[in-house]
Parts: sequence; C-alpha cells; structure tokens
Amino acid sequence: MQDEKKIDTKINFRSVSFKKYFLNTSWLLFEKVARLILNFFVTIAVIRYLGPDQFGLYSYAISFYGLFVAFVSLGLESISIRELVKHPEKRDEILGSVFYTQLLGAVIAISLIALTLLITAEEIFTSSLILIISVSSFFQTFNVIDYYFRSTVKAKYSVYVLSTSVILVAIIKIALIFIEAPLLYFLIAYACEFLFNGIGYTLIYHSQKLKINDWKFDKNLALKLLKDSWPLILSGVVVSIYMKVDQVLIKNMLDVKEVGYYAAAVRLSESWYFIPVAISNALFPAIVNAKNISSELYLTRLQKLYDVLAWIAIGISIPVSFFSADIINLLYGSKYLSSAPILTIYIWAGAAVFLGVASSQYLVTENLTKISLMRTSLGMIANVILNIIFIPKYGIVGSAVATLISYTLATFSIIFFKDTSHQFVMMLKSIFLINLIPSIKSLWHSR
Repeated sequence: MQDEKKIDTKINFRSVSFKKYFLNTSWLLFEKVARLILNFFVTIAVIRYLGPDQFGLYSYAISFYGLFVAFVSLGLESISIRELVKHPEKRDEILGSVFYTQLLGAVIAISLIALTLLITAEEIFTSSLILIISVSSFFQTFNVIDYYFRSTVKAKYSVYVLSTSVILVAIIKIALIFIEAPLLYFLIAYACEFLFNGIGYTLIYHSQKLKINDWKFDKNLALKLLKDSWPLILSGVVVSIYMKVDQVLIKNMLDVKEVGYYAAAVRLSESWYFIPVAISNALFPAIVNAKNISSELYLTRLQKLYDVLAWIAIGISIPVSFFSADIINLLYGSKYLSSAPILTIYIWAGAAVFLGVASSQYLVTENLTKISLMRTSLGMIANVILNIIFIPKYGIVGSAVATLISYTLATFSIIFFKDTSHQFVMMLKSIFLINLIPSIKSLWHSR
C-alpha cells in the first residue's frame, strides 16, 4: 500500500495516467497554442507598425469596450451548457432564449458605452473607434452555437470556426500593414473576427441539419437562466474591470502614448497565461480523482501542481526581467524601449496568475466559488485604488506595480478564509521553491 501511494503522489509525465488525461484535451490544446503563436507574431507586427501613439489608442479602445463586455455574455455560458446537457430535447428553446437574452445584453452594453462616452466627454474620434468595436457585441451572441457544440462533445466544430477566423483576421491585418492603412481599419479588423465567428458558427450549425429559424424565445426560461447566472454576471463585471481598468486610467491620467508603452509590455507578459490554463485543465481531473483515494494524496498532487506552475512562472520571469530592454528592442524596436521597465515589473504578476488559475480549480472542485468571487473583487478594488494613487506619482511604472500588488493580493487572499488558509501555505511553499531540490533529487534517483 505504501509503494502504491508513493507512485500515485507523483505527477509523472510519462505515466499512463498522465497520458490519459492529457490526450483527452491535447488536440484542443494544440489548436489553442497554434492560434496564440499566430496572434503573437501578428500582434508584434501591428504594434511595430502603429507605433506607441496609435497602438496606445488601439489598446485603449479595446480596453474601454472590455469594461462592458460582461453585459453581453450575461454569465450564461456555463449555465447554457449545463441546461443543454440536462435537457437536450429543449435545445431550440434554450438556444433561442439565450440568444435573444444576450442580444438584449448587447444593446444594454452599447447603450452603457455610449452613455459613458457622453458623460466623460471623450473625443469624437476615440468615441467612434470604441463604438465600432462595440458593434461586435451583436456578433458575439452567436456564441450560443458554440455552447451547443460543447454540450454535445463536438468542440472540434468550434475549433474549426475559431481557427479559420483567426487566420482570416491575421491575413487582413498583414495586408493592412502592407498597404499602410490607418488605425481605423485595424479596429474594424478586430471586430471582423467576431463577425467571422458568427458566420462560421451559423454555417456549421446548418451543416448539421439544424436551423436557427427553429430557435424559440421562452420568457420564463430566460428569466430562470438569468436568475441562475447573476453571480456570474457580477463576477464577469468584476473581472472585466480588474483586467482592463489600468489602461483606461492611464489614458485619462496621462496620454495614449503611455498606454501604448504599457500595453506593449502587457501583451508580452500575458502571452504566457495560456500555460497554467492548459496544464491545470490537463492535470486537474487526475488530482480530483485522487480525492476519492485519500485526502493526503489529493493535497500532495495539488501541491505538485502548484510547484510546477510556480517554477515555470519564476523560470520565465527571471530571464525576462534581466533582458527586458533587449526583448523589447528585438520585438518592437527602439521606439518602445520605455516599455522595458513595465515588462520587468509586470512579468512577475505571472506567478500570482499561474497559482491563481490552479487555486481557482480547487475552489470550484470544493464548491467554494463565493471565495473565488470575493478574492477577485478584492483584487479589483485594490487595482483601481492603487492605480489612482500610483499613476499620478509614478506614471506607467506605478500602474505596473499596482497590477503586481493587486494580482498577488487577490491570489494569496485565501489566507483570510478558514476553508482555504491551508492553500496559502501550499502556494507559499511553491513560491519559495521549498520542494524544488527534493524534486530534483527524486527525479535524479528515479533515472
């Protein structure tokens, strides 16, 4: 029994158990990584072409819209999938109710954006760019077809649509750079990705002998779904503010050029954030299954996940911090060298993000989602307050510090909750590399 436990507590990347869980999502993972790589290089080309001023305005428009995007989805994604799995015979009623509810959400989002632009007396050109992006809200309502495919384990169709859209938009952006198009066209291209998604989902849905015309709106069902999703709506609003408010505040307190420097560094820092999601999705089922064997085994495997993610995050952050100026100069050119200090600081927020993704999986598994919302809300409040204090004094460097502090505070705030305080200790061990040397020794001996 002891030998079996020793074997099971190790996340062995060559084991049958690991391969079983990893291969289940590997083709989806490959598609996501391929899209990220393509987007990464196209984004670099766009950033170099637009320059700090124009790219700053581009990022500001997207971030401003991002503050309101939660009103489009209305937290109905997971709720819709759940209902479609439970009641497949009500497919048309569910899809119709969600589609028209989200359509109303898009109208609300655009109305709120227009009202906010009016109150803040935003410049006409900037307002026009933001409203152009906002139109994509209507196209995003067709994501309900993606919910259907995922509920029927046909996610490959969504992969086809998303991949095709990304490739088409990448080609358009490169063409725009080639013909030296103005900023407006790049934001139209951004909105076109959602248009292409909507068209693709519709075509594939009809190819499955299904018709959008069969969708039906059920008022009572829509109200029931909204009643279930309101915590997710609130969470979505909090996350939107949390992730986008820094660039909005920088533009209003400083200028768009500073947004350009800041956003360029953020793009590089956040390009790694798919890693914890991919690893957690691949390994967490095995960790959850360990709970059925013993609590000790469950926590041991969870500790190893924290360790792996912390080591990867730190392994990325150290070289990027030392060579931030060289990286910025190589990828963006000398005109973006003001982004280097931001990259040096912001890259360390990755450690909190990596551990936050894994701990969020734990909170969902343990049905502690209220804690997840509370810690995200705490991080959002801290981010807003610190940005307001730091930006006037320290500029965009202050905003990077504010983000680093707020992300860290949000992830490690689980120490304040009785049910999760032990997770703080586990994550602290991973950050301070306490298990690194023993793991290296174990690996060496196993070889």
